[in-house]
Amino acid sequence: MAIDDVPDTRAGTATSDTVTRDTDTDTGTDRGADTGTDAGGGAGGSAPRRGGGTWAALRPLLLRLHFYAGLLIAPLLFVAATTGLLYALSFQAEKIIYADELTVDTVGQSALPLSAQVDAARIAAPEGKVLSVWPAPEADATTRVIMESPSAEEGETLTVFVDPYTAHVRGQLTTVGDALPLRAWLSEFHSSLQLGEFGRNYSELAASWLWVVALGGLALWIGRRRTRRAQLVVPDRKATGRRRTLSWHGTVGLWAVAGLVVLSATGLTWSKYAGENIGRVQDGLGGATPSVSASLQGGAGAEAGGDEHASHTMGPGETMPDMPAKADVGIDRAVEAARAAGVTESLQVTLPVPGKGYVIKEKDRTVPVNLDAVAVDPADGRVMDELPFAEYPVLAKLTRFGIDLHMGTTFGLVNQLALALLAVAVMALVFWGYRMWWLRRPTKDRALSFGRPQPRGAWRKLPVTALLPLAAVVAVVGWFIPMLGISLLAFLVVDAVAGFVGRRRAAAA
Repeated sequence: MAIDDVPDTRAGTATSDTVTRDTDTDTGTDRGADTGTDAGGGAGGSAPRRGGGTWAALRPLLLRLHFYAGLLIAPLLFVAATTGLLYALSFQAEKIIYADELTVDTVGQSALPLSAQVDAARIAAPEGKVLSVWPAPEADATTRVIMESPSAEEGETLTVFVDPYTAHVRGQLTTVGDALPLRAWLSEFHSSLQLGEFGRNYSELAASWLWVVALGGLALWIGRRRTRRAQLVVPDRKATGRRRTLSWHGTVGLWAVAGLVVLSATGLTWSKYAGENIGRVQDGLGGATPSVSASLQGGAGAEAGGDEHASHTMGPGETMPDMPAKADVGIDRAVEAARAAGVTESLQVTLPVPGKGYVIKEKDRTVPVNLDAVAVDPADGRVMDELPFAEYPVLAKLTRFGIDLHMGTTFGLVNQLALALLAVAVMALVFWGYRMWWLRRPTKDRALSFGRPQPRGAWRKLPVTALLPLAAVVAVVGWFIPMLGISLLAFLVVDAVAGFVGRRRAAAA
C-alpha cells in the first residue's frame, strides 16, 4: 500500500488543527485536513470517532507516516516492482531464448560418462579452467560445464553446454550462478539498476520501507468503520471517485500485504547494511548456513558459512600450498559414490583443488527441496563428509526457503506467477495512492495544487505510556535497518525545518 487517504471532516467538525478547506471530489461536501476523523469512512462508512482510546491518538500519526512514506518511497517501490516483474518472467523467457543451449535435439539410449562430456567442453573452450559440472537434470537437458575464464568479469563464469548423449557442444554462455545472461542482467537490474554499489542503496531503501508502508496501510484499512464487513476484503463497486480508488487501494493492499512483508524481509537478508545485522543475529542464534567439509587435512564436521569454491581465489601475497600429487578416481566414480550416499537429485559437482576433495551436492530448490551434500576423497572415492539438508539449523532452513521464495524457485512456475502478481499489485497500489493524492487537492482557489498531508503534531496526542515504547521500538528498528533509520531521521529533520519556516511565514503575515 503506497499512499493512504488523508482524513476528511465535515464542515461542522473542524478543530483548531483544521487548515484551509476544499471541496470533496466524491461527495461535494466541504472538508478540512483534520487530525483524525474521516467522515466518509473509506469504501462505505465512517472512521472511529475522535478522542477515544490509543487508536484514535495513533491513527493520525500512522496517516502522516503512511502519507509521506508512500509519497517519497513509492517511486522506488514502483521501480522495484517493475524490475521484479521482469525478473519473475525471465525464468520462462530464458527457456525459450536459450532453448538450443538448454535442450538436446534427440534423447539417446544412455548418457556418456561425465568425464567424456567434460573433455568435450575443454576442447571447445581450451582457455577455461573447469570449476564444476552440472550433469543433465532431465532426459532432454544438456550438461553444464562451468569454467573460470580469463574473459569473464568478476562474479561471472563461462558455461559450456554439452549434449550428454553425443558430447556435442550446444553452445557457450557467460553466466552468474545458475542464471543465464538474460536473467543475470535482470537480476542485477532489479537489485541495483545496473549502477553497482550506489544502485544497491535504492533496493535496500525500498525493501526497508516496504514492510512499514504495507503494515501501516493494513492497520489504517482495518481500523476504518464500515457499513458492511465485505467492504474490508472486496472493493466497493458502488463508490465513485476518490472513495472508489481508496476501496481498491485498501482491498488489494490487504490481499497483498503478507507477500509484500515476505518480499521485504527476504530482500533485506542479502542487503548490504541490514543484511549484515541479520547475519550477525542469525549466527549468534546458531542459525548460520553450514557447508560440507571437503578438507583433505582431516577436518571433520560442517564448517558454518563455508564455501567449497573458497580455494579458487587467494588474497594478495598468498600462494597455493604445495601438495603431493595424488591419484584421482575421476568425476564418474566420485558421482557414483555420492549417489550411493543418497545425493541423487539435480547434482552440482565441484572439482577438487589442492587440499580439498570433490564436493557433490543437490541444487533442486523446488519443494520438496533436495539440497543434501557430500565430500568425496579423490584418492579412493571415499565419502569424507555428509550434510543432509534435514540437519540444517531451523533459521538456516527458513532463510533458504525465504530467499528461494523471493527468487521464484521454491514452487516453480506457481511461485513465479505469484511474484508477478505481487509486482503488478505494488504498481497498482502506487498508482492508486498518487491518484488519491491528486484527487484530494484543493481546487477552489488554485488550478494546480496537491493534496495535503495529515497536520503536524499528531505524536503529541499519544499518551506517554504509548509514546515512549513506540519511540524505543522505532530507535531499535532504525538502528537494525540503517537505511530506514537514516531516511526516517532525514524526514523528521526536513519536516521540523518546514514547520519552523511555515510558522515564521505565518507570523510575518
